[in-house]
Amino acid sequence: MSTSFRTCPLCEATCGLRITMDGDHVTDIRGDRDDVFSLGFICPKGAKLGDLDEDPDRLKAPLVKRDGEFVEVSWAEAFAEVDRGLAAVRAQYGANAVALYLGNPSVHTMAGPVYNGVLAKSLGTRNIYSASTSDQMPKQVSCGYVFGDPFAIPVPDLDRTDFLLMLGANPLESNGSLCTAPDFPGRLKKLRARGGRFVVVDPRRTRTAELADQHLFIRPGADAVLLFALVHTLFDENLVAPLDPVVSGVDELRALAASFPPDAVAQACGIDAETIRQVARDLAAAPTAAVYGRIGTTTAEFGTLSSWLVDALNVLTGNLDRPGGAMFPAAASRATYVRRRPFRMGRWHSRVRGLPEATGELPVATLADEITTPGQDQIRALFTVAGNPALSAPNGPRLGEALAELEFMVSVDPYLNETTRHATVILPPPRVLQAPHFDWALAGFGVRNFANYSPPILPLPAGRPGEAEILARLILIAAGQGPEAEPGGLEEMMIGGLLAKAVAAPGSPVAGQDVDTLRAMIDGDTPLERWLDMSVRLGPYGDGFGANPGGLTLNVLRANPHGIDLGPLRPRLAEVLSTEDGKVRLCPAELAADVPRLRGWLAEQRPGFVLIGRRHLRSNNSWMHNVPALVSGTNTCTLHIHPDDAKRLAVTAGQRVRLSSKSGTIEVPVDLTEKIMPGVVSLPHGWGHTAPGTKMKVAHTVPGANANAVTDASIVDVLSGNAVFNGVPVEIRAT
Repeated sequence: MSTSFRTCPLCEATCGLRITMDGDHVTDIRGDRDDVFSLGFICPKGAKLGDLDEDPDRLKAPLVKRDGEFVEVSWAEAFAEVDRGLAAVRAQYGANAVALYLGNPSVHTMAGPVYNGVLAKSLGTRNIYSASTSDQMPKQVSCGYVFGDPFAIPVPDLDRTDFLLMLGANPLESNGSLCTAPDFPGRLKKLRARGGRFVVVDPRRTRTAELADQHLFIRPGADAVLLFALVHTLFDENLVAPLDPVVSGVDELRALAASFPPDAVAQACGIDAETIRQVARDLAAAPTAAVYGRIGTTTAEFGTLSSWLVDALNVLTGNLDRPGGAMFPAAASRATYVRRRPFRMGRWHSRVRGLPEATGELPVATLADEITTPGQDQIRALFTVAGNPALSAPNGPRLGEALAELEFMVSVDPYLNETTRHATVILPPPRVLQAPHFDWALAGFGVRNFANYSPPILPLPAGRPGEAEILARLILIAAGQGPEAEPGGLEEMMIGGLLAKAVAAPGSPVAGQDVDTLRAMIDGDTPLERWLDMSVRLGPYGDGFGANPGGLTLNVLRANPHGIDLGPLRPRLAEVLSTEDGKVRLCPAELAADVPRLRGWLAEQRPGFVLIGRRHLRSNNSWMHNVPALVSGTNTCTLHIHPDDAKRLAVTAGQRVRLSSKSGTIEVPVDLTEKIMPGVVSLPHGWGHTAPGTKMKVAHTVPGANANAVTDASIVDVLSGNAVFNGVPVEIRAT
C-alpha cells in the first residue's frame, strides 16, 4: 500500500485528495485535511476519481477507422495517419478547411493549457472553437471591454465579504465556476456565521438558494434588466459610492439605466419593484459586498450585458478591488509584469453567419454551419481535444450529423463517445494518475491565492506517450515536420520564446539577462515540469531565477504536496488594467450598443414555457456518466416542472412528456417540484447517450435525453456569440 496526494482535476474547486494505492489500483480516496486550500473537503466526484481512472471503457491504444470500423493500431501508425489525412485536406482545400475544437476537460489537464494554443497556431486556421462559447465567453468579453483584458475576471472575496449577491450560480452543486473555492458550501456558512448575508437569484430554489438568507425567483433571461434596475436604484437614491478617478463612463451608465426603473422591469423579472430596490439598498449599505453571476447569466440571450452589469454594480458600490468585494486573484504562474494589449474582438468573422471572433475563437453555435455549407474554406477536417460537442453544443444532433460529413477527423479523448465515433483517428491520453497536474487557469480565479503541483502517481508504460507528447506530436505534424519529428525541438522553441520575452520586458525579474544562462537553470524531468519551473519562477511569487531567493520554483512545489498558501487576495487593479487609456470603462460603447435590443426584449410578451439547465453534484457535463456511482441516486435526467403547470398539462410524476422547440423534440420523464418557478422547466445538460457506435456501457444503460436537441444554435448572445441554453422557448405535451 502507498499513499499519495493530488489535486482533484474533475471540477474548478481544486480540492486536495489523499489517495491510497495497492500497486496500480486505487483502494481509497479521501479529502486531504492538510491541503492548504480545501482543508479536507471532498465531493462525490473526487471520491470516485479512482473509478473514472480505472474505467474499463477508457481507450488504452489509438484507434483508426478503416472501412467504417475502428481498429487498434500502434502510436506510430496513428500519427502517420494523422499526417496523411491532414496533408490531404490542406493540399486540396487550404488551411481554413481544418478546424479545432477544445473541450472543457482540457482546462483541467496540465498539458492542455500549455499546448492547445500552440496547436491552434500550428494548424494555421481561423476555425478555432471551444467550450468557452457554450459557457463563459460573455464574461470574458465584458471584462475585455471594461478592464482591457478578457482574462481579468474579478471573483467575490468570499472569506471576507459581508454581503453576497449571487445570480445564476449553484455552487453547492457545481462547486463553483470562474470562482475557485473548495468547500464553497462551508465558505457560505462561514459568511453567515460571521454575521454576513447572501442572496440568491435563480429560477430554481437550488441547494444553494435553500442555504441563502433570501432567494428570489427570476424569469430566465431577465438577469440583465434586473441588474440594470439595481444600477438605476443606486443612481436614483444617491447610493453610489465615491468613485476613484480611474473609473470613466459613470454619466453614460446613469443615462442608460434611466430606462430600467424597478417598476418597469418587475413584471419581466417576476420580482416586485420594492424588493429590487431593497436589494440595491442592501448592497450599498453593507460594509463590504460582492456581486457574482455565473452560467445561468452567461448562457442567456443577454449574457454579456449581464456580465458587464455585475461588475458595474461592484464598481458603483465601491467594492471592486477591495477586501471583501470583487477582487483579481494573482496566479503563481502568470507574470504580473506582462501587460496585455487592449482587448479587441471581431478581428475576423465566421464564414456563414458572420459571427465575430473573440479571444481567438469563433462561436461553437456556428460550427455545424461551417461544416455543412459549401464554399471556399468549408470545414473538411476537425481536431477535437477532450470535447463532446455532439452532446454539449447547441442543437447537438445537427452537429453530430455534420461531423459525419467530415472527410477527416482526429480526436484526443479517452472514450469512444457521441463525438469521437465520427473520428478517423482517436488518440487516448493516459490514465489520470499517470499524468501530472497543475492548475494553470483555475488559480487565476481563486478566492485565495495558492499554488499546488501533483506529480504523476503512476509511471507511464514503456512506449506510451503522455498527453503532452500526444499534443506536441500533433503540433509538429501540423507544422509540417512530419509524424516522426521529436518533440524536443518544440520544447526548446517554446521555452526559448518565453524566456526571450521575459528578458526583454521592463519590470521582469530577468530583464537584460542571457537566455541561454536562464535556460540552463530550469529544472524538471519532463517538458511540462520544465515549463512549470520556468513559469512560477517568472511569476509574482517566484524566485526570479535568483532575484528573489526563497521564491517559488518547481522544487518548492514538489516539497509541498499539500499546496502552498500564498495569502488572501490583495488589491491589484493597477496591475490588471489594460485599457488604452488606463481607465475602468464603466460604460463601453461596444456594450452600450446592445442596450436598445434589451429594451426591445423588455417590451415583448413571453407566454409559454421556457427551458433552463440544471447541474448535479455528481456530474460535470457529459464526461462522468460512465461511472456507476456517479449516475445513481438523484443524478438522473428528468424534467423538473412546477405542480401547477403539471396539473394544467394533465401530467403526473414519472410520466414521459414530449419537449419540443423549433430545433427538435425529445421525450423525458417528469419530476414535480415546487422548487422551480411556474412557467419554467429544467433539464440537466450532457445526457443523451443513445448514439450507435459508442463504447460507454454504463452511460448507455442510463442514456437520458439530450437537452441540446431542443436548444437553438441560431440564437446567440449577440455581443459574444455565446450559445443560449437558458430561457429556451419550448412546448410540452404528454405522451
